[in-house]
Amino acid sequence: MASLQERNGSYRVLFCHHGKLHAFTIGKVRKDEAENKARQVDYLLMRLKQKLIALPEGTDIVTFIAHDGNPPDAGPTLPNAPRQAVTLGHLKDRYLTTHANGTIEANSLDTCKLHLNHFVRVLGEGFPLGELSLGKMQEYVNHRAKAKISPVTIRKEIATLRAAWNWGEPMELTEGKFPNRGLRYPKADEKPPFMTMSEIERQLEGGGDPGTLWEALYLQACEVAELLAHVKDKATHPWIYPLFCLAAHAGPRRSEILRALVADVDFTGNTVIVREKKRTRGQRTTRRVPMTPFLKEVLRDWLAVHPGGPALFCHAGTVARSKKRSGTTGHKNEKKRPSSLKGRIATVTKREQAAQAALTRNEVHDHFKRVLIGTKWEKMRGLHTLRHSFISACASKGVDQRLVQEWAGHMNEATSKRYRHLYPSTQQEAIKGVFE
Repeated sequence: MASLQERNGSYRVLFCHHGKLHAFTIGKVRKDEAENKARQVDYLLMRLKQKLIALPEGTDIVTFIAHDGNPPDAGPTLPNAPRQAVTLGHLKDRYLTTHANGTIEANSLDTCKLHLNHFVRVLGEGFPLGELSLGKMQEYVNHRAKAKISPVTIRKEIATLRAAWNWGEPMELTEGKFPNRGLRYPKADEKPPFMTMSEIERQLEGGGDPGTLWEALYLQACEVAELLAHVKDKATHPWIYPLFCLAAHAGPRRSEILRALVADVDFTGNTVIVREKKRTRGQRTTRRVPMTPFLKEVLRDWLAVHPGGPALFCHAGTVARSKKRSGTTGHKNEKKRPSSLKGRIATVTKREQAAQAALTRNEVHDHFKRVLIGTKWEKMRGLHTLRHSFISACASKGVDQRLVQEWAGHMNEATSKRYRHLYPSTQQEAIKGVFE
């Protein structure tokens, strides 16, 4: 709400716009005239917020308000003039719409949308990009830190907005360098080293944070074998067990498992092709991982009952209450089912195609949780734990680091170091022999 400030008979109007205080001088007028001006300021700010009017390009908010929403023509916009008319919400929408064409993978695009929505929520959808400053960015960082958001996450959010800003410059949406140089972030705690289940349980007894510790879980080879035996016994769909086995014996990421094709399994060469999307910018790459004898046998058995279609993992039939694989797939907008033989055949074909389509990440995660609920493994965060376990098993067996990097698809030594573990028993045996 606008307020008045009187000094020696001269009035000033003070108002806030996107969290920043502004002011302009009215001059020596009667008090009732000054109050009318303050009410008009509130009215203009309200209409700006409701998007009934827009801030002209090249015009700052004070000039706009002081001239009753009709500022004088500023003439041609200078090359370095801020583009006040472009808002944060406009940049977000344009950026997400453009990159939804496959430039960014669906999972990454969802993350970008989440990050940009946080900025819109904190700064406002109508926040003018021309007013984005280092001070405003620091306010955002402080706000997120106060909400107990980790410094790593805050940095990722800033990086997303910077990417949108840099993209917006050639699109004539933003101007100049992104104002993040000099930002101060809270100190981040180093992630705990990867630990076995027993090590984590001892840490929890000492008051450790369960959320952080269970993220660091990896299973030893004997525990992996026990887990897979449980999954084989309790799985409600035939694809669940071979999917777990591939994650545990080859170490692909969940997204890579979902992209796997039947043709990627080479029983003659004893390899599985893993389809990547992150290693090279703008290009889809692959890597080959050798199959263990156990994994080879499991995949051979699975492909013997595979329902068909190119995807390596898919449902073998309809799934109740599934939008994608229910018995009514293909009839959502139809008033009645086709009565002709040709129509019924087409309906069956659509159902078969839906059943044979690749699994979604939500389906995989849902069945991951279902098969482990009530067991000692229910604290596992996801299939990525089996990726940790695969890499740890390789390291403990002395597999060449270069091979592990190739199989896991790691891009640099820092990433490899984070994922590389040695079993506690292996470390204890090593240290015993040092002084003997």
